[in-house]
Amino acid sequence: MPGAAEISWRAGDLLVVLDIGKSNAKLVLLDPVSGIEMASMRWPNASRPGPVRQLDLAGLTGWLLSSLAALPERHRIAAIVPVAHGAACVMLDHEGEALLAPDYEDTVLDDASGLYDGLRDPFELSLSPALPVGLNLGRQIHHVQHRHPGLFRRVACILPYAQYWAFLLSGIAASEVTSLGCHTDLWWPQQNRFSALAISQGWDRLFAPLRPAKDRLGPVRPEIAARCGLPGDCAVLCGIHDSNASFLRHLVHRGGAHRSGRFAVISSGTWTVMLASNVDARVLRPQRDMLGNVDAFGALVGTARFMGGREYLGVAGDAGVPPDWEGLHHALAANALVLPSFALGGQFPGQVAELMNAQSLDPVSRASLATFYVALLTDVALDLLGAGGDLIIDGPLASNPLYPALLAGLRPDSAILLGEDGAGSAGGARCLLLGVAAEPPALRPVSPGDGALVRAARARWRDAMQKR
Repeated sequence: MPGAAEISWRAGDLLVVLDIGKSNAKLVLLDPVSGIEMASMRWPNASRPGPVRQLDLAGLTGWLLSSLAALPERHRIAAIVPVAHGAACVMLDHEGEALLAPDYEDTVLDDASGLYDGLRDPFELSLSPALPVGLNLGRQIHHVQHRHPGLFRRVACILPYAQYWAFLLSGIAASEVTSLGCHTDLWWPQQNRFSALAISQGWDRLFAPLRPAKDRLGPVRPEIAARCGLPGDCAVLCGIHDSNASFLRHLVHRGGAHRSGRFAVISSGTWTVMLASNVDARVLRPQRDMLGNVDAFGALVGTARFMGGREYLGVAGDAGVPPDWEGLHHALAANALVLPSFALGGQFPGQVAELMNAQSLDPVSRASLATFYVALLTDVALDLLGAGGDLIIDGPLASNPLYPALLAGLRPDSAILLGEDGAGSAGGARCLLLGVAAEPPALRPVSPGDGALVRAARARWRDAMQKR
């Protein structure tokens, strides 16, 4: 898998990573070998109305093209790698124009009739749990097919979200396994094939041909190269699911397809996603938002997830103040607790969030309590996975001043390692391009903070959970 990605790489060449998360999109210009970031730009994602609420393809496209045109050293850009969140696709017509890009949070995608649920494959085969609204990609396709049949008849091709952006840039349509294997109901991870559901509905024939994430699809479209000032031979890679990109940057340096031992990556952002290597599929429990992802080598990755960003904001609000130990001590001294959940999915489905003794806390104490709450949810998810070995924190939670030490205090039998470079999915994009030639992630061991205190508070939290 990762190697030269079919690109003749020259010293001084630069890489662009297009990283589209659910809440924000980011364009990063970096040196792929060292990982040094030379420029970055952000765009807040939004939804647009339609027969199903839509991802804002037009807004993102305009921002992307103007941002590419504004990057420094554009003549040195040799490759662009798209990275995107899961549970999303773009449906194209016969002219290659986008018809629909459903937003998975649209409640219209809930199927009250139960028709779709009756079609789904057993979890033991798909390793894809039944999720609310449109978090199963198959549910989105089924909704369009049955509620908007005239529109669906115009669909000539379905692209996973990362591969849509690769298509936009290169003109080459492809599908990719980390995106297809991400709680879609469309893939059987252990058999490495489309699901019976996808085949029986004929959806497998609508997906573009399967390509590895590291494949060079082609050069950037000539009109985009001219408009943005990019080299004509700037390559566009197939691209990868964002959490799998975060996992890949560690996997590559731990043996890749021939890995041994156990480790887990805690990939954070809107979603907090725990991806664990060498997990027995039999531990995965669909009712607890656990599933089987597929890594860039096509192997099973045991996964548990919750919307950590939304859970945090549900407690802390958007005041933007950093948490600290003093704030946590104050919150715990007030017997403040947070019971889940503020967001969809997660390990406690159907439960409604409850704040106990927290309403009068100052903003710093609320932020500290919110951080502890997210650490507790992480701890539960790791227990359910049976995750062992090194635990690597990646993404925004790595820069939280409290979270890493809290997790180390909660899990003293694991080595907690902090991703210091903040590269996250951009680091995985580098590995798609260069494999082990990309500089390994900078990881720092984390010392536990006040372990006795946080474990006692965890015991009180678990007791409150049992009494609900």
